[in-house]
Amino acid sequence: MSTPHSSILTLLNEQEQHLDVLLLLLQKELDAIRTRDVEALKTNTDEKIQILDLVQTTDEQLTSSPELAEVKQQDWFKEHLQRLEDKLAQCKFQNQVNSQSVEQSQLVIERFKTELLQSRGRAGLTYTNKGKAAQVDKGPGIKA
Repeated sequence: MSTPHSSILTLLNEQEQHLDVLLLLLQKELDAIRTRDVEALKTNTDEKIQILDLVQTTDEQLTSSPELAEVKQQDWFKEHLQRLEDKLAQCKFQNQVNSQSVEQSQLVIERFKTELLQSRGRAGLTYTNKGKAAQVDKGPGIKA
């Protein structure tokens, strides 16, 4: 590999580091979801946005590189690209796991809310147009 291609290699290594950080952040996000640590989730989300911006910027730099067409067919480039695609697939999988965890948490909270409403008395329990349990506010009543 000649030195003119070192800028491509540098960008590929940089992209790999970004994806490693993103995967670590996604794993931390799952821990925060499990522990219901809202502050950690917010901080983690901000960091993820920054890393995703860096991934996009690096990708744009790679795409606009004049020597990209020349190195695309070289084995070292293909191997590096495969590693990046594998890491990206890991990030996507972890993101899907996190999404399912959030959905499960929301279902548990909704079920708990329904049980609480039911325990307050069935007389005031109704359902919204979306099928969710709700308490009817009967107001102060009628005074004659």
